[in-house]
Amino acid sequence: MHHDAAAHPIRSARPAMTAALMAETGLNEAILTALVHRFYDKVRADPVLGPIFATRITDWEPHLARMVDFWGSVALMTGCYHGSPVARHADLPVTWAHFERWLVLFRATADQVCPPAGAAHVIARAERIARSLNFAIEDAARDPDVVPDLNRSHGMSQIDLSKDDT
Repeated sequence: MHHDAAAHPIRSARPAMTAALMAETGLNEAILTALVHRFYDKVRADPVLGPIFATRITDWEPHLARMVDFWGSVALMTGCYHGSPVARHADLPVTWAHFERWLVLFRATADQVCPPAGAAHVIARAERIARSLNFAIEDAARDPDVVPDLNRSHGMSQIDLSKDDT
């Protein structure tokens, strides 16, 4: 399900940067929306991840809309996401094995939904996000009264999550 990025404008606080990333990756809001919806359909049906999400999310539409904004910000630098993912995930009852499962589902979905350059782009970011959130959860388990500071403790920040290592 590949789409022409130019045919689908995207909301962005940084239109020039977003347009350049769209041209480079082939991603757009329609593709990111399809990615998020298809991915979370898989997560919800997954015997390992589904129950974890089911106990925390009862109204999926706002969550999916927030995740589309999140991936727009991460993948296309739109600036549309405003939240604190580390704080929201720090107390989850998960291990690295859960993140590995999350990544398996995400990679497969990205490969199905995104053009090749776009899939590589979002997968690289998903891998960084998984590592960062896993660090945060491990830190929270060690000291539950402190919200982890990823900038200090692991050298990763929201900005770093959006950088390309290639």
